[in-house]
Amino acid sequence: MPRPKKVTEPKECQAAQQSDAPLAGRLGRLSLGRQLLALAIWPLLEQILSFMVNTVDFILATRMSEGEERIAILDALGLGGYVMWLMIILQGATATGVLAIVSRAAGSRNPVEARDGLEQGILAGLLVGTFSGLIMRFALPSLIGTFGLSPGAAVAAFEYLSILVWSCPILGVFYACTNALRAVGDTRTPFLIMLVINLANVALSASFVFLDPPVGGQGIAGLALGSLLGWVLGTIIVLCVLSRRGKPDSEEITLSLRGAHWLPQRQMMVRICRVGLPNGFEMFGMWLIHSYVIRLITGLPFDGALAAHIIAIRVESLSFMPGIAIGTASATLIGQYLGANHPGMALKALRTAWLSGLAFMSAAGGIFLLIPDTIVELILPPSDEEAVRLVALAVPLVFICGIFQPALATTMIMKTSLRGAGATRTVMAWSFTSLILFRVVGITLYDHLAEITLVAIWIFMTIDLFAQAIVFATISFKGKWRETTV
Repeated sequence: MPRPKKVTEPKECQAAQQSDAPLAGRLGRLSLGRQLLALAIWPLLEQILSFMVNTVDFILATRMSEGEERIAILDALGLGGYVMWLMIILQGATATGVLAIVSRAAGSRNPVEARDGLEQGILAGLLVGTFSGLIMRFALPSLIGTFGLSPGAAVAAFEYLSILVWSCPILGVFYACTNALRAVGDTRTPFLIMLVINLANVALSASFVFLDPPVGGQGIAGLALGSLLGWVLGTIIVLCVLSRRGKPDSEEITLSLRGAHWLPQRQMMVRICRVGLPNGFEMFGMWLIHSYVIRLITGLPFDGALAAHIIAIRVESLSFMPGIAIGTASATLIGQYLGANHPGMALKALRTAWLSGLAFMSAAGGIFLLIPDTIVELILPPSDEEAVRLVALAVPLVFICGIFQPALATTMIMKTSLRGAGATRTVMAWSFTSLILFRVVGITLYDHLAEITLVAIWIFMTIDLFAQAIVFATISFKGKWRETTV
């Protein structure tokens, strides 16, 4: 009997059979839980590091002066933190588009598209950063004036922010690069770069504040200068890392600093804007609403309300660090699974990330409920009468933090995951609805009917978070976001 001939399948089919894993590279060899852990561990360490450095900056500020002058500096740093958040929002809009495009390209094993998305994202980040930085620099006096700070705090805030705004174009380039690295599954490199940035920030800021002139003795401006130089150093490093020689593949993204491909490409820019602009509008609107709340806080009939609010936010950041890290990992996995045409795995990744974040942040909330006073005193020891008063103001706010941790975990992880899928318009629409309803209309009506307090403001923030948690959990588990195109 003649032996049957062996049927040779097309090369495309052979390649498909050899690549059974939904994802390429190292992630394809891991289970879903391990994928999430591998992607989240480095962002978590990055968040912990950033918290420690921000706390060091805060402690440096408390050691620069005493009494009313210290309250003014802390209020100035509080406002500086919110303006810095605005700068990150503006530069992070294009970076969100880079994350969505590069993660899809990595999932579909298309390194050329990934590199194009990165390079056009760098261009967009540089342009947006330069434009927004110039506008903010000229608008600083008006911007600071709208918050109703004391004269001393307003002067310190201008001194601080007039230096910090020049980091806008640097941040635009930096976030585009680090988001591209995260999108292909490399979360360790951004952590290592942030480690260098934060160590440089601490060393430089302390030198500019406490050394003798002309290097030292620069006060709050020294804190800003240390931060600016740290970001410059980090951006140079990440560009050098991405410019290393080597053939780009699904696990490694590279760029060339030469060539005509650095000219703006209309199609890729449109794709970046289609994802990034709704995210930017959402975050900018959120910033405006938070600014309105901050203005109410600074208008309360006692000094130090903003400082107490910022102390509570610092404490709260201890809990949402795991949420940010897990959300970042979830966004990367969702983008890659959608790019690999595995929408079911994308939904499963979201559910796994949500349960993990919910467990971590709820546990932190339990600690906030049990020992809020001890936690606050770790940041601001009650060394004098003013410090004791600030601690008393901040403790109830930390207790409220413990109550809304499950809602915060749900909101953070669901929204970040949806952004990773490119569904930024959906996130924008529902975020605006809830924020305006509770944090603007609700607080304003209460202020007209009764005397507004710092605790009442935080209660309205809590209601908003629980409303958003319900909305975004419903949207996420229905799964229509899996049909989003980027």
